[in-house]
Amino acid sequence: MNNYLDFNNTACPGCGQILAARTVVNALAPDVIVVNATGCLEITTTRWPHSSWGVPWIHSLFGNPSSVASGISAVLRHRGDTKTKILVQAGDGSTFDIGFGALSGLWSRREAVIYVCYDNEIYANTGMQSSGSTRLGARTATSPVIGEALGFSGHKKDMLAIALAHNVPYVAQSTSAYLDDLTAKIKKAAATDGPSYIQVLSSCIPGWGVTVKDSVNTARLAAETGLYPLLEFVNGVEVGRHKVPRPFKSVKEYLITQNRFKHLLEKPAGVVVIKDLQKIADDQIRKYKL
Repeated sequence: MNNYLDFNNTACPGCGQILAARTVVNALAPDVIVVNATGCLEITTTRWPHSSWGVPWIHSLFGNPSSVASGISAVLRHRGDTKTKILVQAGDGSTFDIGFGALSGLWSRREAVIYVCYDNEIYANTGMQSSGSTRLGARTATSPVIGEALGFSGHKKDMLAIALAHNVPYVAQSTSAYLDDLTAKIKKAAATDGPSYIQVLSSCIPGWGVTVKDSVNTARLAAETGLYPLLEFVNGVEVGRHKVPRPFKSVKEYLITQNRFKHLLEKPAGVVVIKDLQKIADDQIRKYKL
């Protein structure tokens, strides 16, 4: 099989985003045009004068990959091209925050664009700041652990619910540990009439403080705890629940693999935050009947 995202890149060894992005583009190539927002994926795969991409690829800013995709969509419609797919790739900073307005417009226009968010729950490319996707209790550059502070005090924005509220016909969630699951979901997105949104938890070696050998396992634990379940919705109806080993593992098993949560395991007050995170996982297990 051809790799349309080759190994000539500068990503960290074990980077979950690279694993996921290679899986995504291989599932769509060769008839795909990629619009890539500013972020780690753009920086590590297009270092001048080289490119790691074997398909048409264009760099966009943090805030406007959806708008660029809309322009490409208009050109393809004008040409009568129904074969070429359009893929937007962006991180959680672009998706949850800076580019959210443009993404909402893309969904409202019902354009046939596949939007993939590689979710590492931080602004990894600009210094590990918190984003709208950051998990409760995580240490980031803008939510440090100082004094009584226990990392990020907010809650992760529910982008799946927002996509469903826009009546996006295909919405799914996966992680960088389940590449077969991700491939199947990308192919379903490609066959969808209208927009699609796929969110992929992508382990970040420096941002999470996870070892290279634990990168895939950590992304797997996110699903096995129920904290980041593998989900699939077609026209607003949940249709797929990926089977993970039962019983569900405790959230603590997920946290212990990452330095960004180390303080929760060391400080007495961290017990409360861990309980809150476990409740989030338990609530999702019930909500999605996992």
